Amino acid sequence: MNHHALPPLGLLLCTGFLVPWLLVRARWAQQVPRLALAVWAVSGALFTGSAALLPAQLILPSSTGHRLSDALFGLRLPTAEEFLRFTALEYSSLALALGIFAVPVTCFARTLLRARRQRRRHAETLRLVGRYDAGLGVTVLEHERPAVYCLPGRSRRVVVSSGALDALTGPQLAAALAHERAHITGRHHLLVAAVEAFAAAFRHLPLARDGAKAVPLLLEMAADDRALRRCSRDALATALYALASGRAPRQAFGAGGPSAALRMRRILTPHSAGHPVLWGLATIAAAGLAAAPLIIACCSFPN
Repeated sequence: MNHHALPPLGLLLCTGFLVPWLLVRARWAQQVPRLALAVWAVSGALFTGSAALLPAQLILPSSTGHRLSDALFGLRLPTAEEFLRFTALEYSSLALALGIFAVPVTCFARTLLRARRQRRRHAETLRLVGRYDAGLGVTVLEHERPAVYCLPGRSRRVVVSSGALDALTGPQLAAALAHERAHITGRHHLLVAAVEAFAAAFRHLPLARDGAKAVPLLLEMAADDRALRRCSRDALATALYALASGRAPRQAFGAGGPSAALRMRRILTPHSAGHPVLWGLATIAAAGLAAAPLIIACCSFPN
């Protein structure tokens, strides 16, 4: 067996199975959602690289296995002279790695384009049935149910129903708008597209299955935290309560929705004892230590 397959095997098992198991049970994740989102994103990237590298390393001889590792994880592309000196087996392993890597990348591109088309069609509808409020900088849609949502990306805009204008006070409306603009400025739609693409490429993997459930909620919490820089906790919590029954179109972010009650409790309840960032770093360290034996075992073999 090529010992250069041990590090990607360790990373694959760690990021694909151990990290999601730890994250879905971690209380700190909802206290520091941006750190949790970063762990989900990095885990997905490392798993994809490991999944591409592992089968290629298995067919390479040990003496040349480190070249493909350098190319993928070191981001060091071979020079033209080095590329021309590759053996047929190295060309085959490189093609295999690129083929596996291309699956989630292709899914991401398709998901992003499909979402963009849906948002563009919805934006065209809003231009016909909505009216622009220059004072608020939003599109007002005549509908009795209170709802506030945003369309990110190129069709970016914040939409407010007439029912929300009637139901919300000035501070509550400002809090809801700050929440939606946090989604737009944070480009959260890219992470949603990445999660959906990863779930399509690795359907039964715990990292994909659990991430598809956890990441949208964490994005809402991250937008709540960003909005709290400009508004009070009471204003945002009561705005979420008023908008809880509202629904956003697909590929849009809504201030209310099914997660509103959980987010209200989070906003109004003080954090538990202990520093959540330290707990998050401890989780990352635990996952890294789990992969360490295979990496150390690889280093113990001579090239």
